[in-house]
Amino acid sequence: MAYLPELPRVMVEEAVAAALREDLGRAGDITSMATIPPDAVADVVISSREDGILAGMPLARAAFAAMNPDIAFETVIDDGGALKSGAVVAHIKGRARDVLSAERVALNYLGHMSGIATVTGQFAEKIAHTNAKICCTRKTTPGLRAFEKYAVRCGGGSNHRFGLDDAVLIKDNHIAVVGGVAKTILAARDYVGHLVRIEVEVDTLEQLDEALTAQPDVVLLDNMDAKTLVKAVAMVKKSGSPTKTEASGGINLGSVKAKAETGVDYLSAGWITHSAPVLDLGLDTAIVLA
Repeated sequence: MAYLPELPRVMVEEAVAAALREDLGRAGDITSMATIPPDAVADVVISSREDGILAGMPLARAAFAAMNPDIAFETVIDDGGALKSGAVVAHIKGRARDVLSAERVALNYLGHMSGIATVTGQFAEKIAHTNAKICCTRKTTPGLRAFEKYAVRCGGGSNHRFGLDDAVLIKDNHIAVVGGVAKTILAARDYVGHLVRIEVEVDTLEQLDEALTAQPDVVLLDNMDAKTLVKAVAMVKKSGSPTKTEASGGINLGSVKAKAETGVDYLSAGWITHSAPVLDLGLDTAIVLA
């Protein structure tokens, strides 16, 4: 059983506080303060304007709580849940000025992260009949990587490395400087601890053959078409190496099915984080009590 991911509370609160400070500026929400009585209470809902997969609720909840801890936030749909257009995802009730001041930050996180989860879910659905997993990359928005990778998990995808320090990924420039695929893998193995996995990017079957002599944990098969990927997977199996295979480059909704069917273990796509469209969610006022 795979548990749903969780975001550490301190990470969420720090990010939301920074986002609110950015939005409130030097004087706060002057529109709400100028037009809404101090004691007015808003009873609102957050609803989805289109189908998708939800992600970002911890940040939305934290945005309202940061403005006023007395705001009641009732979750209707949890992260990872399927959304239909018109679905209510949360009920919110509290001091109207504070509710409206938190609205945009909450919706920005929800829309962006739900968009990523939704696209990831579309990829995962196309390859569900295979054993391959769709993965994100480090092509993320600066400062939002942890949240975007969380959204990928909510959509049914898997995470690649989070940064330069949690796994070795040897790319063409590393190989060019060192002077050989196997030589670079062995140098990395001599340097890192036994718990750090080593992946190497190869562009050709000749490079793959050399890489397998050093038995990396994963080979990244970069920009190979489906026919070449089939040959690459066969080479890895024939070698008897426990090395896993990952396809990268040109992975999109049109190509992912064919590439997954080649037998690769993973498919990585930067598109799911850096170009996923925002999912449209909005805050609708049900009642305002003066």
